[in-house]
Amino acid sequence: MLNYISADWIFPVNSPAIQNGVIGLTEEGKIEKIFSALEAKDLANVTTYKGALVPGFINTHCHLELSHLKDKIEQQTGLPGFIKQILSLRQQPDDEVLSAMKIADQQMAQNGIVAVGDISNQLISKSVKQNSKIYYHTFVEVFGFNRPSAPIIAQGEKLKQEFLPLKASVVPHAPYSVSAELFGEINKITNAEDILSIHNQETESENELFEAGTGAFADFFSSLGIAQSDAHNTRKNSIAYHLPQMPKAVNTLLVHNTFVNKTDVDFATKTHQQLYWCLCPNANLYIEGTLPDVNMMTSKNVKITLGTDSLASNLALDILAEMKTLQERKLIEFEELLKWATLNGAEFLNITDNFGSFEVGKKPGVLLLSIADDKIIKRDTVVKRLF
Repeated sequence: MLNYISADWIFPVNSPAIQNGVIGLTEEGKIEKIFSALEAKDLANVTTYKGALVPGFINTHCHLELSHLKDKIEQQTGLPGFIKQILSLRQQPDDEVLSAMKIADQQMAQNGIVAVGDISNQLISKSVKQNSKIYYHTFVEVFGFNRPSAPIIAQGEKLKQEFLPLKASVVPHAPYSVSAELFGEINKITNAEDILSIHNQETESENELFEAGTGAFADFFSSLGIAQSDAHNTRKNSIAYHLPQMPKAVNTLLVHNTFVNKTDVDFATKTHQQLYWCLCPNANLYIEGTLPDVNMMTSKNVKITLGTDSLASNLALDILAEMKTLQERKLIEFEELLKWATLNGAEFLNITDNFGSFEVGKKPGVLLLSIADDKIIKRDTVVKRLF
């Protein structure tokens, strides 16, 4: 027997919105039929809601294993200062870390998140992911600028295998932390089924390090006794360094993009044909106190996804909260934001068979958003997961 649910609006995402439509679903949440209001006029036992029905949200960038650092990291220190705090506070008892991850995972599910691209540096999140309602793809992050690459990549591959049967891939952390040699090793092990992620231009000092060899990152590395490399002080910024070294035949996510400009976007789209651009606006405000030039990025028709980053850099793991910030500060229309929060993320993660849109045969999750006919997300807009 099917469950029939209706609302003022249904947003399939990959097709036009349906006013007063009806979705027929199995008990497991599989979509069997989508009806227009006219087609549904004779249906019985339809449960009707006020608001809009939308597919489950996709969080393409998270650090679940940092959940225990909620409310422990000072805000707006800039990225080098943020990293220093992470390094000093990260190591805590396993039971504390696991407990925080379980709570964060449950809260993401309650917030309507159905799939996550999650950064991991260790195996501790595996049990949480295996027992979660959420689909996870784990990005096993590697880094090293002044160390031999062979043992780094070997450890990354080992950790990827330990995450099986969960989906995982080995990815570079960020341009300022990955040597050309290590990029080469990542290229060697990347296969056609992999997807990749890299933090990109999250802080102005990242670009300054590569362009001039100066700034907060240069000072940070100097304090750690890490010498500058030939990649620094080249008069070219960080994206010019890392993107030509990334594998080109797989979906690749550039994360944060807080200080990306039009020239960078033009360069990137010519250099790599399978790029996705992840925005984590509330984390950007938490760490750097600023947002990317989102309107410039939309004018370039790049594929944008949304992420939350971690509870070390955000007040909540909540995609709706990210959408609110972007609509309020950047005036992005609701249906565009919804595509970023659903279908684009599913495309990046290669999970459109089940997620990202309302289509017959999918189990994308069904969320109820309390929005009116003006299709504007307001501060008091809430989300409820129905399936």
